[in-house]
Amino acid sequence: MNKIKKHDTVFVLTGRDKGKTGRVFRVYPARERALVEGINYVKKHMRKSQDNPQGGIVQKESSIHLSNLALFCKTCNKHARVGFSSLADGTKSRYCKRCKEVI
Repeated sequence: MNKIKKHDTVFVLTGRDKGKTGRVFRVYPARERALVEGINYVKKHMRKSQDNPQGGIVQKESSIHLSNLALFCKTCNKHARVGFSSLADGTKSRYCKRCKEVI
C-alpha cells in the first residue's frame, strides 16, 4: 500500500517548489514518481504539428519523486507522517501520526 495516492493533497518537502501544496493527479508506482497539479513546471519546446499549429515553448507539469512529497493533513493543517492500520472489517487505512485522524 502506497502512502500517496491519486487525488491526495501533498506538501513538497524539497526542491524548487519547497513549501507548496498541490493535488496528485497521477502516480507512477514503478518509477516512484507522481504528477502534482501546479508543481514542478518545466518548459518543453514543441514542434509545429496539426495538434499544435503554433508550436513554441509550452509549460507543463513534470513528475516529482515520492520521497520529496509528504501527505497534507487537513485537520492538523500541516504535512503528516503516514501510518497504516487494519480496521475491524479487515480493510487497511492510512492515518496521520500527529493527530491520529484517518486520511
